This record gives sequence, structure tokens and C-alpha cells, in this order.
Amino acid sequence: MSFRIFISSVQKEFAKERKWLADYIRKDAILGRFFEVFLFEEVPAQERDAAGLYLNEVAASDIYLGIIGNAYGNTNAKGVSATEQEYNEAGKRHRERICFVLKTDKPREPKQERFVAKVNAEIVRKGFSTYDELRTAVYAALANFLVSREYINVLPFDASKNSGIVLSDLSVAKIRRFVKTAREIRNFKIPAGASPDHVLMALDLMDDAGRIANSAELLFGKKPQRFFISSEVKCMQFFANRVSKPMADYQVYRGDVFELVDQATHFVMTHIKNWVGTRDTGDTAQVPTKFELPYDAVKEAIVNAVCHRDYTSNASVQVMLFSDRLEVWSPGPLPRGMTVAMLAKPHRSIPVNPLLANAMFLMGYVERAGTGTEDIIVKCKDWGLSAPDWEDDGDFKVVLYRQGIENSSHSGNNEGVNEGVNEGVNEGVKILLSEKEQLILKSILENPNITTALLVTQTKFARATVERALKKLKELSLLRRIGADKNGHWEVLSHPQE
Repeated sequence: MSFRIFISSVQKEFAKERKWLADYIRKDAILGRFFEVFLFEEVPAQERDAAGLYLNEVAASDIYLGIIGNAYGNTNAKGVSATEQEYNEAGKRHRERICFVLKTDKPREPKQERFVAKVNAEIVRKGFSTYDELRTAVYAALANFLVSREYINVLPFDASKNSGIVLSDLSVAKIRRFVKTAREIRNFKIPAGASPDHVLMALDLMDDAGRIANSAELLFGKKPQRFFISSEVKCMQFFANRVSKPMADYQVYRGDVFELVDQATHFVMTHIKNWVGTRDTGDTAQVPTKFELPYDAVKEAIVNAVCHRDYTSNASVQVMLFSDRLEVWSPGPLPRGMTVAMLAKPHRSIPVNPLLANAMFLMGYVERAGTGTEDIIVKCKDWGLSAPDWEDDGDFKVVLYRQGIENSSHSGNNEGVNEGVNEGVNEGVKILLSEKEQLILKSILENPNITTALLVTQTKFARATVERALKKLKELSLLRRIGADKNGHWEVLSHPQE
């Protein structure tokens, strides 16, 4: 089986790149076996009918490969360039469309800017700066095309079992903790005392030959970065609204995926502003408070980055806190068939790492329904913030915009900004918390000596639910435990702990 590729671009702008790319595809041992290339300039001059030939060739091809630069090119009577006509024809014919957009500081022609925006909204495109980058991106795109049609059989990274992982590389305690939580919050059908290999096989993380999948190490590994060094998360805080030195803070977190999410979320929440009111803004003697970004939206963005990243990439997830925004970078593009425009509305869930996503779902970190990005939008808008942005340029990025405390609709003394929670919590905190978390916090305020077991009995919540709520309250620096669970007590913080 051979697939026909139509290479489309402004010929003068990419004359060399078009020829080099065609030669590369034809001569590559794998690509040359599956693909043939059409170049308009290779058609004998006497046979060229520019008015109709290229559109007929698009219709006769399986793949439209567009190279988009700064120039829009010559237009027809309707003012549409040949490249855009070819792109439209491929869409009308339901052909595979793969586009590569030149990264440049030079201004594009206005019509070309509109064309690029159109491509961004309709398909997943890749960026390139040099021919080498273009060639690599084309190879990856064509390989993915073959994989999607099962001409090449490649398992997802998280399901691959060729990394030499053995049971002793995994933490039995982590596996037991997973089973306990998954049974409580997702009704996971496995005995509480199940052996580690039984659990792994139930999660499709081990086969009958005892080979263990990569995702098992990411989920339960004692030292996951020993196998996958780039699975760490890098967190940075900058003083300005751009990358600049010196950085205000820089941390590299390592551990399993759950630890990475929790550590990165904590980094953000302890580095953003916290509005603190005064006693006269409420009906009680306690002080209202509100973080600058919603905790749940921050965590969701980080969870998505860790769960859905490309683990074959040498890059790491990056959490970058600027003076005006939070950016979360995830190596790898959106899943095939997904576009940025689809993220703001109901869409199907296409996990890049399905086994990893399933286990994180069972732990309550992700949902299966594809609602995560919509939830982020809703939470930011409910918080009074601008809607988040997403970008897909070979790697995926989500941007949450910070709100200056001085612009907050709250009144009160702003001198407490960054000072944390002063003297307890009241209704002002409830805007941060779910109803269950509010009830747990209320129970602690009424009885600082209450134990976790008594909280479970009193609230009738699952123990895992109570433990997650307590963990969140501690991450928000609203609460700390003094002493052991049975003999200690809770303390509502007057200041967040460093």
C-alpha cells in the first residue's frame, strides 16, 4: 500500500525545502516504502495547467502536507492563494492535512496571518525554524499516520514492557495505598490484600510472562527517574512577566506521578498571592482569605501535563510562574485528531497514556470524560479571572492568568498579601473549598482534637475523601497537625508554614 503526499507551499519561499523534503521521503528506507510525493514543479512545463492541475492532484492524493511561511503567494480572482485553495480542497475531500508553520520574528503578510489562524483553529500544526526541524517533524507526523492505520504496530509508551522493570523496583507500600484509595473512591474491584502482581495484572501493567509496563514504574516506582530521567517536573518562579534571571525560585521535583502533581501544585500555591481581609469584612472575628488562582484549576492543569505528556521526549514538564500568569508546559502535542479549539467545548477523551490515565482516574486525580479543560475554564471564570489559553506547537501549553490583588473585588486591608492566613478561616475560605471540605474544616474548628477516624464517622465520608481534604487544607497552609493522629490535635494556622 502506498499513500500519495501533495506538498503545498509558496514555491519561491520554500523552493529548496520542497525538493529536499521530497528527496528525503523517497529515499528513506521506511517512508519510501509507504509514501510517494507529488511536486507541482516536477510536472513538465507544457503539461502544467495551473488553474486546475494542483486541485486535481490534491483530490488524487491521500495527504496534504502544507509548509506555511511569511508569504501568502499569488491569488486567484477571489483573492485566495494557491496554498490556501489546496488546503481547502483537501479539507473538502476529507484528506489528511498536516501543516508545518515557520517560526519567525518577521511579520507575515496580513492574509497569511489569517490563513495561519485558520489552520490553528482547524487542525493540529507543528512549528519549525530550520530544515532539520522540518524534516524531523515530517518524519514523526508520517510515522504517526502509519501507526494510526496500523501499518506500524507500536504500543503507547505507558504500555511498553521493554525497560527491564522488575517487581523489586516498585514500592509495595505505594501499591497497597493505591488499592485502598481506589476501592474507597472508585469501587475498584480487587481484594484489599491482593498481591502486587495481582494488582498490576488487574491494571494491565504486567503480562503473563511477568513483564512490567513503563507506567507501573511511573505510578509505583521507588525511583522512577532512574528509568525515565525526564519524568521529573521543573518549577520556576520569575520576578517579571518573561523568562529572566535571576529566578525568584527554582525547584526540580522527582518521584511517582502522584508525588509530582502534589509537589508542583504546592509550589504554585505557596508562591502566589493570598488576599487577606480584615475582621470588619465578615460577621465573625475571623479573617477571610482567597488565593489568587483557584487551587483546583492549578492542580488540573498540572495533572493533565503529567498524565498526558510524551514520555519518549527528553524534555520535562515545566511549571513557570510569571508575575502575570502561570504556564504549564507538557512535552508532546495534543492527541491525534484533537485541536486547541476543541478544548473549550465538550470533546471526547483521547489519553496519550491510557494505562497511566486509568490508574490516575482510580486515584481520583483525573476524569475519563474529557472534561478537565472545561473545568479549568469554569473554575477560572468563577474566580473572576480571564479564560485560560492553550497552545499546541509540537509541545502543549496551558496559560492561567493571574489577577492582581489590587484589582480584587474584595475590600479590606491588603497589607496581608503574601502573609498567609492570619487568624483562622471563615466564610471567605469556603469559596476555595468543596462542600465536603467545608464540612471537614467546620468539624475541625469545632473540635481541634478530632481524629481522622472520628472525622470519617462524623461526616460519613470515605476515609480517602477525608484524607484528601486534609491534605488539600495543609497544602493551602490553612491547617497543620500537631502530634500523632490519636493523641495530637489540629491547629488552624495564623501564617502558612514555609
